[in-house]
Amino acid sequence: MKLSDNLVIGLDYGTDSGRAMLMDAETGKELALSIKEYPRWKKGMYCDPIKSQFRQHPLDYIEVLEFIVKDVLERVPGAAEKVKAISVDMTGSTPVAVDKNGTPLSLLEGFEENPDAMFILWKDHTGQKENDYINDFSKKWHLDYTKSSGCGDYSTEHFWTKALHIFKIPEIKSVAHSFVESSDWLPAVLCGITKPEDIKRGMGIAGSRVMWNKDWGGYPPNEFFKALDPVLDGLVDTFNKQAYTCDQEAGTITAEWADRLGLPKNVKIAVGNLDCHAGAIGAGVKDKSMVEIVGTSTCAITVGPKSLGNKLVPGIPQQADDIILPGLVGYEAGQSAFGDLYAWFKKLLMWPLDNIMLNSNISDAETRKELRDEVYAEMIPALAKVAKTIPPKDSHIIATDWINGRRSPNVDYELKGTITGLALSSIAPLVYKSLVEATAYGAKNIIDRFINNGVELNEIIAVGGISQKSPYVMQVMADVIGMPIKVIATREACALGVAMCASVVAGIYKNIEEAQQKMGMEISTIYYPNQEHHEHYKIEFDKYLQLEKIKDIIH
Repeated sequence: MKLSDNLVIGLDYGTDSGRAMLMDAETGKELALSIKEYPRWKKGMYCDPIKSQFRQHPLDYIEVLEFIVKDVLERVPGAAEKVKAISVDMTGSTPVAVDKNGTPLSLLEGFEENPDAMFILWKDHTGQKENDYINDFSKKWHLDYTKSSGCGDYSTEHFWTKALHIFKIPEIKSVAHSFVESSDWLPAVLCGITKPEDIKRGMGIAGSRVMWNKDWGGYPPNEFFKALDPVLDGLVDTFNKQAYTCDQEAGTITAEWADRLGLPKNVKIAVGNLDCHAGAIGAGVKDKSMVEIVGTSTCAITVGPKSLGNKLVPGIPQQADDIILPGLVGYEAGQSAFGDLYAWFKKLLMWPLDNIMLNSNISDAETRKELRDEVYAEMIPALAKVAKTIPPKDSHIIATDWINGRRSPNVDYELKGTITGLALSSIAPLVYKSLVEATAYGAKNIIDRFINNGVELNEIIAVGGISQKSPYVMQVMADVIGMPIKVIATREACALGVAMCASVVAGIYKNIEEAQQKMGMEISTIYYPNQEHHEHYKIEFDKYLQLEKIKDIIH
């Protein structure tokens, strides 16, 4: 294989696993891909779903880093010496308490098994009480700093909620010096930056989840946080005052990390990025285009010219300058559960097999296990096959997609999912159909909020696992939304997006837009809406919206 001299690596850290994409930036060819699950996370360590506690150990990130980078380099002989830059994206807000040397507390003696000393995953909702307090307090302050990273409703998934929750714990507060986002921490590790004040914090996370805004000169002043709660006094002063866009350099790889990974000692490291923002870049986000990243949850991302001014779209959680593409206003919305809703239904139906059949003595254990695994693998495809044959007009069930709360529009993480209109004739495929429709209604609700508030959208682009493997779901989405949905021919849009950022940091391309043109993937499928189905779904969508009016009952 002939390689150019301009190779880059995109590192994408998702909820369950990390992946490395080795790309030839000149040809836009993907050379190798490696994926590895986080070993401790896979075992369910440090998590308590009943409490909505989800924590990840920094060693999971480090061990995965070494494996996936070495793996892609070993697959392409001669590639290592040609790598010019690495860029990283991670979930967010997923921060950790660190000491004065920038070390996560869980890497210190005595804190190794303490979940509160680990990275607090984006979907951790243990700080709901603190989040409610932040929102109430911010409304009474002379300037509402939640404006750009919450549109007046700061999220329990965001940075300061988690900071307040964790820093109220005495044993953490006594040792912690700062609070660092995972997407800022890992690039700093690769660059050898230890002092928290020197870490280049990314604009994507700072502007969308940490209240950074140029209108008030960066982060809110310490005066605000000290008044909010004394445990936060001085924390913001440990931050680098500037926020950096994803096309800027965080530093150069250290000699130690170059040796550990088998890379040249002049590899540049880009400023870290959010996974959903990177996915939008990889999918080709631009003005008047919305990217739907469709997986266990969704992110709905678009950008627009700054000439729109300070116009805010009500109920959309994140909207700020430069958080997606430098030079444009970025908008980020999304659904807290999409594929997770289907996974819940699947788990529900699997209960008798896992708890009765596997313990049966009718057949041998190996046969029972094989049967269980076959049912598990075939369940969703079988449900979809039957659901597809049921005309929309014959469905009498309306469900909502709030099983993990609602991210947008109008954040409310205490909302619960509902299924209404059940009858004795409601078979499992019909219930599944209603859940698919519910997730499509949630997507439409977000899109309508943008359009009804003056943000022009001419196309919908989809990426993510569900867009690649679930034609039935994507067709229902197109029918409900009433617009064609273009699916990009890659499941790894996030890794591709940060590879594009790396190519700019390496000086291969002058900006991200040029990198998108040179390195972008083709469209694999277009789902066109069935107009008859769309007209029916308009009526059903109104019923879905009516359920919001009884939300006080379903909290």
